[in-house]
Amino acid sequence: MNETPVIRVALVTGAARGLGRAMALGLAQAGYRVAACGLADSDQELRALAGEAHALGRGDLQTFHVDISDPESCRAAVHAVLRKFGAVDILVNNAGIGMEQITAHIHDNPFKFYEIDESFWLRVVNVNLIGTFRMTKLVVPLQVQRGWGRIINVTTGLGTMVKAGFSPYGPSKAGVEAATAIWAKELANTGVTANVLIPGGPADTRMIPLEDVGDRTSLVPPKAMVAPLLHLVSPAADATTGKRFIAKLWRSELPPGEAAALASAPAAWN
Repeated sequence: MNETPVIRVALVTGAARGLGRAMALGLAQAGYRVAACGLADSDQELRALAGEAHALGRGDLQTFHVDISDPESCRAAVHAVLRKFGAVDILVNNAGIGMEQITAHIHDNPFKFYEIDESFWLRVVNVNLIGTFRMTKLVVPLQVQRGWGRIINVTTGLGTMVKAGFSPYGPSKAGVEAATAIWAKELANTGVTANVLIPGGPADTRMIPLEDVGDRTSLVPPKAMVAPLLHLVSPAADATTGKRFIAKLWRSELPPGEAAALASAPAAWN
């Protein structure tokens, strides 16, 4: 007797726009059940995403509100997803704050670290690093109990992490990168993996103001994240952990194993 195939549940934070939207839609199109999470003030965009996913007629995509800077909001969101879907097999930690929050033209008018208020540092670290930890801490014990899970953290290029004018964004993402490497080691032999996925260059999202780049085709399209993401959540990646994948380097014309080898390296400078 053939067993009914398992339909995995993926929770994607920051799903209302940009990279998160592309990844949530890509997972739904591939037949996954998707919890697309975003801030309450992005509800209109989340509803539009759900409508587009429904039109594809594939995976079940439902929307949820979460503010990953708020522990109670994180708990409520995860519990709501569990009530709806019964599991969170895949967690894509994508939500984050970029330097555009402090100035729309950070490349032309960068701030030195000592010119930035401590409150902004605390906000960025609370969202980008601690928010990622909050969501992962809530989800991982359930995955370990089930013996299967995926943690996929969106960081940034190594050069951006240490780029002048990019603190606290760079340090916060470097922290997530280091955490991913640690979590991969601590989750060894549990069936749960932890990896990093990045665009591999400036992406065509709101973090790059429209007026800063005249030719948006020079930017990495958000949908470039989908192919490596689908590989990472597949059974073919059961033994892949502690790696960083660069979407821009993924060659879809190659077999997934070869594409993965070309587009990946150890996470966190290992």
